[in-house]
Amino acid sequence: MELIEHLSEKGQYDYKLVQKALHEKDQKAYAELMQRYREPIYFMLLKMVNDKDDADDLTIEAFGKAFKRLAQYTPQYAFSTWLFKIASNNCIDFIRRKRIRAVSIDQGYSNDDGETIEISIKDSVLDPAEAMQKEERIRKMREIVDKLKPRYRRLVEMRYFDEMAYEEIAEELDLPLGTVKAQLFRAREFLFQMMQNTKDIY
Repeated sequence: MELIEHLSEKGQYDYKLVQKALHEKDQKAYAELMQRYREPIYFMLLKMVNDKDDADDLTIEAFGKAFKRLAQYTPQYAFSTWLFKIASNNCIDFIRRKRIRAVSIDQGYSNDDGETIEISIKDSVLDPAEAMQKEERIRKMREIVDKLKPRYRRLVEMRYFDEMAYEEIAEELDLPLGTVKAQLFRAREFLFQMMQNTKDIY
């Protein structure tokens, strides 16, 4: 048994929840960990990205990554410290990817030495082989989504295929916003588990 006396009372309680989630597969423990930290994680990410939908998605991703790596957590630090680090690192990666996509193709950009870096990209029109590969990936992804329970499948289709905002989905399905977010989180977890067995789609 690892020593946890150095943790605060809150930290010790979190550690016990982690152990229940990890060793007993206690779904209530997972849910309670999410409930305790969902809002603070969300508001931290919102400050970083200044976009509610992006912050929502990144919050879900943060918990998904943390729960996937739960066995790697040690009580050297509080669970909250570990979770916030995962969330912030994932967000920094997201911002970096977004910034790269936003760089002007025509103007290039300047590096730290003041040199202008030109960006060249392939023609946006895919050649026949690439087009076939893309279609095959989409087909396989849809096959995976089709295996979800109907309520999860509909949510995934609306969010990721139709690119609807959470608020639009909630209104369309007449569901509370929190329910939509929670069910999408579970849907993404199911998808991740299924994609583990279909890694060739990437």
